[in-house]
Amino acid sequence: MTDSEKKLKLTVNGKEVESAPGEMLIAAAEKAGVLIPRFCYHPRLEPVGVCRMCLVEVKGPRGFTLQPACYIAVADGMEVVTDSDKAKKAQDGVLEFLLANHPLDCPVCDKGGECPLQDQTLTFGPSESRFVEEKRHFEKPIAISKLVYLDRERCIQCDRCTRFAADIAGEALIDFEGRGGELHIATFPDKPFASYFSGNTAQICPVGALTTTPYRFKARPWDLEQVESTCVSCAVGCQMVVQSSENEIVRYLGIDSEAVNQSWLCDKGRFGFESVSSAERIPSPYFNEASGMVETGWSQALDKIAKALKSAEPESVAVIGGSHMANEDIYTWVKLAKGVIGTDSVDAQLDDGLDPKIVALSDRATIQEATQAKLLILMAGDLREELPILFLRIRSAAKKAGLKILEISLSETSLSEEAEVSLRYFPGHAEELVNGLFGAEIDPQLFAGDLQAARALVSSVDPASVVVVGGRENLADSSLDPERAIAKLLDTLVGSKFLSGLRRGNVNGAIDLGMVPGFVPGRSQLQAGNEALRAKWKTLPRKAGRNSKEILESALKGEIKVLFLLGADLISDFSDSALAEKALSNIPMVVGIDTLTNRTTSHCSVVLPATAFAERHGSTTNIEGRVSTLGKKLVGFSLSRPEWMIAVELAAYMGEDLGFENLHDIWGEIQEVSQLHRGLSIAALGAPGAKEGIVVPLSASKVQISTRRVLDPIATPGITSVGVSGPPSSSAALPGEGDPVLSESTYSPQRSKLLELLAQNDRAKAGPEADNFALVVSKRLYDHGVEVMSAKHLSELVAPSKGRVSPKGWGQIGLNGSGLTRLQGNGASVELELVVDPSLLDGVVKVEFDGALGEVSKLFGVDNSTSRVKMEKV
Repeated sequence: MTDSEKKLKLTVNGKEVESAPGEMLIAAAEKAGVLIPRFCYHPRLEPVGVCRMCLVEVKGPRGFTLQPACYIAVADGMEVVTDSDKAKKAQDGVLEFLLANHPLDCPVCDKGGECPLQDQTLTFGPSESRFVEEKRHFEKPIAISKLVYLDRERCIQCDRCTRFAADIAGEALIDFEGRGGELHIATFPDKPFASYFSGNTAQICPVGALTTTPYRFKARPWDLEQVESTCVSCAVGCQMVVQSSENEIVRYLGIDSEAVNQSWLCDKGRFGFESVSSAERIPSPYFNEASGMVETGWSQALDKIAKALKSAEPESVAVIGGSHMANEDIYTWVKLAKGVIGTDSVDAQLDDGLDPKIVALSDRATIQEATQAKLLILMAGDLREELPILFLRIRSAAKKAGLKILEISLSETSLSEEAEVSLRYFPGHAEELVNGLFGAEIDPQLFAGDLQAARALVSSVDPASVVVVGGRENLADSSLDPERAIAKLLDTLVGSKFLSGLRRGNVNGAIDLGMVPGFVPGRSQLQAGNEALRAKWKTLPRKAGRNSKEILESALKGEIKVLFLLGADLISDFSDSALAEKALSNIPMVVGIDTLTNRTTSHCSVVLPATAFAERHGSTTNIEGRVSTLGKKLVGFSLSRPEWMIAVELAAYMGEDLGFENLHDIWGEIQEVSQLHRGLSIAALGAPGAKEGIVVPLSASKVQISTRRVLDPIATPGITSVGVSGPPSSSAALPGEGDPVLSESTYSPQRSKLLELLAQNDRAKAGPEADNFALVVSKRLYDHGVEVMSAKHLSELVAPSKGRVSPKGWGQIGLNGSGLTRLQGNGASVELELVVDPSLLDGVVKVEFDGALGEVSKLFGVDNSTSRVKMEKV
């Protein structure tokens, strides 16, 4: 028996309890049904024992003595008493001291009704105070960031926020200041609390010392209703609750999911709810005509689209987008496009992802497997910017569990500090570097880092214990180079697993369900097909279709007659905005289906309003292939409809029947036609034990149904205090009812060498040039995209794009002092601020993609060559 499997026995209030070695006494007692009061203790933070609220009697050599239950580990034969007069008096005394200076402003405090200090004072504290002296006073509240207010009078010095900021987020931007009665939380004078994870500090604060700006004075727990759901602001799939009042979302709170987010949310996911009630919501269908926008009815709009489809050849119809939709919406649109219309020009990626063959045909890893791997190879963008909670999980594993990381990137990232070895390469030379990792000779001028140490690291571990996180780091370069590099890693390290680094909300579900060219539902290639699919679909495309870039290029040639944009703001979000704008103007019928108006909807012939997040039921798939549910909490806005329903009705106007009346029908067919999802019943997906989601394909060797560990209400205040959990499910709603029904999937991945499936990279591989800089364009969390800009408080966090250049490049441009620089490329010119980044190779400039502004995207075109720019001092 291993140490982890060994069980210790102890006695808590006369009851025998089993516990694992190393477990804190407070957690062991909770398993026995004994809730020891606490403030500083949080199951996801390192114990510090500073509040002393958890004092209990523990028997030792001198009899029973008071000890903090959150700071001592269990021992075999330990005897504990939590409810003795001595323990109660100690807890009473701690509360009395805390209340001596705590303001009695509960009626105006946002924590009122869900405050652990309130609850524990009533349960364990004194009935009245003996203190009559003046309480301490501070200026209040202080805005320590755009999203968080600090009320120093309420702080009880539990150290939760400071520990989270320093230990979990790695951003020690808040700390204690002062001594004694003047001790309080403060920020550094020159460093505001500008963290991507600041909202977590407010959620775990046990009092109202830290509150969030968007929720300030909005509601009380008894005003709220809530439903559990899955965040779709990126592809990690964090578990959370959606809380609303009077059909308006007022906040999201993170749920503790051991497999995924462990109760944390990034601020973009936490505060993005404001976009759901944005003034930019599309209320009804309309036509864009020469005279302007003309509102119309659903029947007129669908009839016009159906007529255009009937007159178009299948190959002239295309679909772009869909990565924001639920799995059920995606499947319905894939069936309409590929199974009715007959076109395979369907792409959920906006030329910022990877070849779907890598994602679909590799052996997939879970987040847990990635954090427990012997070696993690990172070859993606900066995870803190693109997949923030995955960044937290990997950072935590490196800090606490010794996870070894090999980083292969163009420049320093947020995880470089945790990497065992970091390798840098010149844009366009990723495959060459990976070949060098396995022994090939490489040009040292194009690379940086300790290659020998990297080779030793890779050779020191079993390839089957390696996980590769792969994504797209540079939007200004061809995706083929990183794709072949990732494929080389997976092919050479036999038995290694792949974790998707694609960032769009449900892009992995879109790939799984065939919303990419060359694939059908079930991660199956188009030519493979299957009998169940052919039985349910009217037709199949005759050949593989175009990806999003090829669709737009074909539109310029007049080959696209009808284009559907499913939540795709091409002009803002496509890498080459100039190409997108020209292509849209050359397509006779562009149909935009979206929730918010954006730069692209003005170029659409017909615009249809879709329901937003929390206005529909459904499911989504994260980077692991984990299918989890989306909860409905709101009534749909105005005349908006779910995307699956739009597809069904459009098919009806074409004289076709997709065969769906509700989400149960759709999921039932997905199970039939997709071997990947076979065995995953709708009852299992909605079962209480499957709250964390279920990874596909189902495997008998993995536990598929497990009850989520319930944290105490003091760890996650605000969730258990809300009594109503959403509206009753209708017959068309997910999740389903009943006991979980699981059977093992028959899915068998089409194994082959990934490199053999990719195109040859036979373009000239250019290195540094004297007068031109290789352009690297990366994504950032807060850009000018419509999701961020339509959320009031998030939009205030968007900063102008900055560029980075090596010290030699800085001197080459002639900068001294100000870094304002003019970049010229692709016939365009952009001015931005440059800063020095020593991690960049000479001859490289790295710039942040700026979303809807579209300035940076003008500097490069989408082709197969490394983009080059000239730079000069302004």
